[in-house]
Amino acid sequence: MSARSVGIAAPPNTQLSTTQLSLKAFLFDIGNVLLRFDFSIALRSLAAHSDAQDPIELLARIEPLRFMLEDGQIDRAAFVRGLIDVLRFSGSEAQLIAAWEDIFEANQPVLDLVASLHGRWPLYLLSNTSDIHVDYIFGRYPIFGCFAGGVYSHRARASKPGPAIFRIACEQLGIEPESTFFIDDLLPNIETARGLGFVTHHYHHERHGELLAALAEHGVAV
Repeated sequence: MSARSVGIAAPPNTQLSTTQLSLKAFLFDIGNVLLRFDFSIALRSLAAHSDAQDPIELLARIEPLRFMLEDGQIDRAAFVRGLIDVLRFSGSEAQLIAAWEDIFEANQPVLDLVASLHGRWPLYLLSNTSDIHVDYIFGRYPIFGCFAGGVYSHRARASKPGPAIFRIACEQLGIEPESTFFIDDLLPNIETARGLGFVTHHYHHERHGELLAALAEHGVAV
């Protein structure tokens, strides 16, 4: 692999280290990495049409259905019907879906990083999510067109931090753990990935510089 193909410039007569040449792909989580999210926004919107006003009670009613949706145990229609029932939701289905979608904002430093990496390495997604959110974010944020593929819990019927979804990602995306840089905001997900041999970074938006420093250690110029 040439220095150009990994996006770094080699000084004349300088041999690149094995570490610098080792990365062949990047694997990104979505929530609180590419996009920050605030689920309390959805709770407030849903509460306006529910007999439950307390956020804790709302969340207790919603969480079982959310996990079933994200694990592929139920589809979108069953999820919507279930929410209408458990929340005694008086609004329309469109209002419910809009409340569920409208929780994201761009984490611009990471989106800028994606733009910098695009075209130099294959970029992939690995996320615990649903088709509702996948459809929304691909329509709302053009940067997601930079990704060559993704594995999502609702399709894989497996979720992080379990190892199965990582193995599915390796098979479906054609990546190898030891040459793939995985970025996630949750430590249990990082620990599983690290145990499987991935190169990992535990991300926090307030410490974005640490991600850039970690990439630099692997010879990635951004």
